[in-house]
Amino acid sequence: MTQTKIVTVAKQLPKYSRSTKDILPFVNLWLQNQDDRFRRKVIKIFEGAGVDKRYGIMNIDEVFNTTSFAEKNAIYVREIKKLGVSVLEKALGQANWKASSLDYIITVSCTGIMIPSLDAYLINALGLREDVVRLPVTEMGCAAGVSGLIYAHNFLKSNPGKRIALVAVESPTATFQLNDYSMANMVSAAIFGDGAACVLLSSENTAVGPKIIGEEMFHFKNATHLMGFDLSNTGLKMILDQSVPEAIASNFSKIIHPFLEKNKSSIEEVGHLIFHPGGRKIVQTVDDLFGKLGKNIEDTREVLRLYGNMSSVTVLYVLERFLNKDIEEGEQGLVLSFGPGFSAQRVLLEW
Repeated sequence: MTQTKIVTVAKQLPKYSRSTKDILPFVNLWLQNQDDRFRRKVIKIFEGAGVDKRYGIMNIDEVFNTTSFAEKNAIYVREIKKLGVSVLEKALGQANWKASSLDYIITVSCTGIMIPSLDAYLINALGLREDVVRLPVTEMGCAAGVSGLIYAHNFLKSNPGKRIALVAVESPTATFQLNDYSMANMVSAAIFGDGAACVLLSSENTAVGPKIIGEEMFHFKNATHLMGFDLSNTGLKMILDQSVPEAIASNFSKIIHPFLEKNKSSIEEVGHLIFHPGGRKIVQTVDDLFGKLGKNIEDTREVLRLYGNMSSVTVLYVLERFLNKDIEEGEQGLVLSFGPGFSAQRVLLEW
């Protein structure tokens, strides 16, 4: 039977970075004409977001300057091409693969708009084959990193002896709205950062790495209002409903247990939780739920602290930490993320 193995994960960060404490003076200046109580509340949101540092494709002065959607999107297009090339090159180097050996390329991004999609530029820049199969994944937000793993697995389990690159590049910074004083914009500004990741997967018999033994998507009914973007003249405007943690908590059992049972496993058998850090409240909600089951998501919390939420990319940074651990054969890991739709994507791994 054909198996999908995760061969390597690479990450690439943009050139600009700031600690949260260094961002606060800019936030104060931005909100100087707002009500003082509101301004103090926003500062508290930044301070309590669980993010110590984040990276960006723009310098902070550019972020806090009024720009049009076209200007911001032009920076997004320019910079994600660079990040995509570097992260794919890095992953190929780690695996000792040639770019021309790739049979499929999946690219993931939702924080800007470009046609042709990133994969077309990667084919040219790295010399991928003319018959490589492309799949751009857009409009799936934070869940798309795991969606990409699911699509990769579905390609590979039907096609033995093949190789695939999953490249996720996001810039939530490019979606920051200077004239939007809604809580959704404040919270997203406090938690998001930019980044890129690449996962190489293979269905070759010789491939080494944890194997995917199950995957599934779960769609919450009538919940399209919970998360997403509104397209406005100034760019992509964040939609982030405050009831997201509650929606996750009330569906948690349905999301976790039937999926594991279907794959002849149980939460007791899962030793490693590879969870997307959506934000402090979501992390706390899921930590409490898993905590009752005797599990922890410390790696998730640490990725949020070091980089912020990089949308679809973030869960792949958590996955990279697990690939660098000394995990014994037979141990299982559960990859989990939530995103617009509203949906939960899950992948079960075995080392």
